[in-house]
Amino acid sequence: MKTAALFFPFDLFGSGGAKAGAELLADAFQEMLADNKRERQPTRARAYTGKVRFEEFTFDTLADYQDWRKRGRHAIREVLKRGDFLIWTTGNHLGVLPLYDELAAASKDTLVVQFDAHLDIYNLSDCTSELSHGNFLLHCAGPLPPILNLGHRELLLRSDYIEKHFLKTYSAAELAVDPQSALDEVRRLSGEASRIFLDLDCDVFDPAFFPGAGHAQPFGLSPHVVLQFIDALWSEKVAGLAISEFDPARDQCDRSLATLVWLMEYILLKRFEK
Repeated sequence: MKTAALFFPFDLFGSGGAKAGAELLADAFQEMLADNKRERQPTRARAYTGKVRFEEFTFDTLADYQDWRKRGRHAIREVLKRGDFLIWTTGNHLGVLPLYDELAAASKDTLVVQFDAHLDIYNLSDCTSELSHGNFLLHCAGPLPPILNLGHRELLLRSDYIEKHFLKTYSAAELAVDPQSALDEVRRLSGEASRIFLDLDCDVFDPAFFPGAGHAQPFGLSPHVVLQFIDALWSEKVAGLAISEFDPARDQCDRSLATLVWLMEYILLKRFEK
């Protein structure tokens, strides 16, 4: 198995600055691969060196945006057909919709573990019903895969409405009070799933730790809590990671950038190091 690292800087319909975030992450990721290739001393990076395929999409013209969803689905479908591990980095969270579209056609035994401050099923009176980064799960091309949300800060949506779209949710407040029950549930659900995808919206982090998020919310998760949950669910069944909503204009001294690059390399080592 290899890894396809695809950078898809789509950012329409919300979080315009996130396009630059995906492009910056693409540059940093390439630099990481180049540094490892130049290194002559044995390092742990040799576990994945030569096993990563990099591709960056462009959205420079209106024509690039016309078939964005189709382009994204095709690229993801090819990776999944090969059975490769997927790293899908996009601008705003809406750019992860092509992945949900593809998973909608897959087995219901695929579990999506979503780290996100928002539930993205908003139907409130001041929300558009047209496709946006705040309601894109309602526009999936088929039944949603089972989604376990961790870290949301939702206070308005009713629980019966949330349960129509999510397998399970744990708010950031619940995780602050009792993370152990959520960790146990994550282990159980991950054990039952045949395949697992991680969906990381950067606004799940508390801005004290991660300032570079476009729609930062208070009382968020720390990076070490996110790492706890990744460790709890990790197995060979983890098939991919999606990253979205990194806004470098809000970052401070590249703290957020460094967090994401470290996390991507950490995931590569977990996937390939034996």
